[in-house]
Amino acid sequence: MPMLYKPRKDGYEVKPAQIPSPGNNSFLGDIFTSDAPLDKQISCGFYKQEKGEKLVYTYSYDEMKVILEVEGTYTITDETGYKVTVSPGDVFYFKKGTTIEFETTGYGLAFFCGLRPADSG
Repeated sequence: MPMLYKPRKDGYEVKPAQIPSPGNNSFLGDIFTSDAPLDKQISCGFYKQEKGEKLVYTYSYDEMKVILEVEGTYTITDETGYKVTVSPGDVFYFKKGTTIEFETTGYGLAFFCGLRPADSG
């Protein structure tokens, strides 16, 4: 099948699965993964960070995020201390090996695409 499709109710409106995080307030779920050799697979889906403990994450792959929703203040900080207060429509590229800190006083929802196999984020 050359095109795959997920309606809004099966992607955007589904709260992603909880991922291990200090405050259990980080969520990530893959929607699609390309059918390619393992080292060339790309996966995409949604990431949600809720109010509570910040998430510090070191990327073992290249990833890009588009911020879709923000409630409260949502900040993303890299390992150099560069800090951005994000808004819907902002786009990020996190290079492999980069450590990023996600923190919000409400919540933030993003769409991501990363160079990694399914469910390895």
